[in-house]
Amino acid sequence: MISGGLDQIFDWPRPVKRVILTAVDAVFIAASFLAAMVLRLDSLHWVSAPQIWVALAITLPVTLLIFDRLGVYRSVVRFIGIDSLKAIGLGVVLSALFVLMASQFFQLLVPRSVPFIYALLLFVLVGGARFAVRSLFLQRQSLQKSRVIIYGAGMCGRQVLVSLQQASDYLPVAFVDDSPDLHGAHVGGLEVYPSEAVPRLVSSTGAKMVLLAIPSATLAQRKRIIARMEELPVRVQTIPDMTDIVSGRASVSEIRQVAPDDLLGRDPVPPDPALMGANITGKVVLVTGAGGSIGSELCRQIIRQKPSQLALLEQSEIALYMIERELDAMAAKEGIDVAITPLLGSVQHEGRMGAVLARLGVNTIFHAAAYKHVHLVEENVVEGLRNNTFGTLTMARSAIKAGVDMFVLVSTDKAVRPTNIMGASKRLAELICQSLAAEQAHTRFCMVRFGNVLESSGSVVPLFRRQIAAGGPITVTHRDITRYFMTIPEASQLVIQASALASGGDVFVLDMGEPVKVYDLARRIVRLSGLRPYVAGERGAETGDIEIVFGKLRPGEKLYEELLVSDQARPTRHPRILTEPVTSMAWSELEPMLHRLREACGAYDITNIRNILVNAPVEYKPDPRIADLVWRLAARDAAAE
Repeated sequence: MISGGLDQIFDWPRPVKRVILTAVDAVFIAASFLAAMVLRLDSLHWVSAPQIWVALAITLPVTLLIFDRLGVYRSVVRFIGIDSLKAIGLGVVLSALFVLMASQFFQLLVPRSVPFIYALLLFVLVGGARFAVRSLFLQRQSLQKSRVIIYGAGMCGRQVLVSLQQASDYLPVAFVDDSPDLHGAHVGGLEVYPSEAVPRLVSSTGAKMVLLAIPSATLAQRKRIIARMEELPVRVQTIPDMTDIVSGRASVSEIRQVAPDDLLGRDPVPPDPALMGANITGKVVLVTGAGGSIGSELCRQIIRQKPSQLALLEQSEIALYMIERELDAMAAKEGIDVAITPLLGSVQHEGRMGAVLARLGVNTIFHAAAYKHVHLVEENVVEGLRNNTFGTLTMARSAIKAGVDMFVLVSTDKAVRPTNIMGASKRLAELICQSLAAEQAHTRFCMVRFGNVLESSGSVVPLFRRQIAAGGPITVTHRDITRYFMTIPEASQLVIQASALASGGDVFVLDMGEPVKVYDLARRIVRLSGLRPYVAGERGAETGDIEIVFGKLRPGEKLYEELLVSDQARPTRHPRILTEPVTSMAWSELEPMLHRLREACGAYDITNIRNILVNAPVEYKPDPRIADLVWRLAARDAAAE
C-alpha cells in the first residue's frame, strides 16, 4: 500500500509537485523562524508582539522568491545532489540576512542572534527533507533492481560499478576478485570478497546475476570461473573482451551473455601476420558464399590484410547487401582503402564465373559457398551435389583458366568417412581440387577441414538460447551426440593462414581441441541463465525450470564426427594446423565418374547417385533411409498406383 502510494506521488505532474514543495518550504520557513525565537528568548511572551509576526510575514514570501530565483524548485528531488544543496544553503543565508536587515531597518525587535539560529534550522529542514525524499526514492528503487555481484574489482570492474549505479535495472551488492591483496578492501562502497564466498554472497544478498568484469582474462581462466558458477541459481553474464573495448567496437558498460568461446575455454593462437597476408595483401581476392557465416568472417579478416580489391560473390541478394554494407562501414571506420565489389551469382554458372575471374584479375579465391546443413542436403540430394560438388568443379576450372594463383576450398569434418550427402559432396569437392592440382602447375589448390563453428547460422548455441527465452524445452538430438566446436573468427584466421602453407593439393585439418557433448553444453547454457535444466522422468525433474528433450538421429547424422582419416597427420609451422595425406584420384579417372554423377543428377536418379558415391573413393556409407523429399513423394505415388 505504502509503495503504491509513493509510486503515485512520484508520478504526479511536475507543476503539482512544485506547488507542494513550495507549500512545505513555507511551513519550514515559519517553523524555523518561530523555533529560533523560542530557543533565543526561552519564553513565549513575544507571541503578542505584532512586529514579530510582521517580520515573519515579509520573510516568508521573500525567502520563497529567493529559493525560486536560485533554482531550488528546478531540481528534481529524487536526484538531488551537492549543487542543489549549495543552492539551498545560499538561499538560507540570503534569507537570514534579509531577516537581520529587515529587523534593523523596520525596528521589528527581532534579536540579532535569531537570524543565525533560523538559518541553521531552515537549512536542516529544507535540505534534510529533500534528502529524506531522495533516500526513500532510492530505497524503493533498490527493491525493484536486480542485485548483481561484480566479479573483478580492477579498473573495468570499477567502471562497471559506476555504470550500474547510474542505471535503473541493476544494484551492485558486492565485488569478488581472485587477488588476495584486494580481499576485505572496499571499492566504491562495496566490499571485495574471495571467489569462494560467491555461494554465500548469492544467498545473503539475494543476487540474481554474477557479472564477469575481467576482459583481460584468458579464455581458459574464464572457463574455470564460469565452471564454478554453474551450479549457483544466478545468471552469469559478462562485459566485452579487452580487444573489443580497446578497438572501440564495444564499451565497458555493455552487458552480454557469456560467449560460447568462454564455454569452450580454449584461447586462440595469435595469428601470424606473415601467413595472414601472404595470399591477400595487395592482391585481388574473391570470397564465394561471402554472406554466409564463414564467408562473411573471412571477408572481415581479409579486409584487414589490405587487399587491393575484395570481391564478394553471393547468390542471396539480402546476404550480399548486408555484408557489403558492413564491410564498407568497417573500412571507413578503420581507415582501410580497399575496393569492395559485390557480385550476385551462383558458383554453378560457368560463364559468369569465368567472366568474373578474368575481368577482375583475381589472384586468390576462398571458396566457402556450400549447402552445409546435413538434413537439408539429405532431403535435397541433387541440389546439394550441384552446388557443393559441381559448383566447386566450375570454380576450380574457371580459376585455372583465368590464371588464379591460389584456390582455397573450405571443407568440413563431415567429409571424413561421410554418412550423408553433404559430407560426400564435400569429399568429392576435395577430390576435384586434388586432381586439378596435379594436372597443372600455376594454380595452387588446398583444402581446409574443420568442424562446427559456434554462433553460425543453424548452430546449437543460438538455438538453445532462443528455446530458453521461450521457456523451453531445449531439443538435443541424442544424449550422447558429440561435436567439435570452434569460434568463427579463429576458424577463418586458420583457413587464411593454412592457404599460405600450401604447396599444391594439400589437405589441412584444424586442431579443434576436445569434442564437446552437446547435452552437456545445453545444461551449461541453461545453468548460466540462472535456471535449472531437467530431463522428464529423471530424479529431481520436478524442481527444474527448462526441460531437455531428446530426439533421434536424422538420416545421415553421426553420433561422433571425425577430423582425421588416419593417424598420419603431420604438424605444420602453425600449432593449430595439421596436414594429412588422403586418397586422391587421377583426373582421367575422376572425370568420367563425375560425368556419370552429373547425368544421374539430371535424371533425378537418387538410387544411382548413391551407388556412384558408394563406389567412389570417398568411403561413403549411406543411411539405409532415403530422405530426399521429391524421391519420397515419387515413391509414394508409385506405391499408390
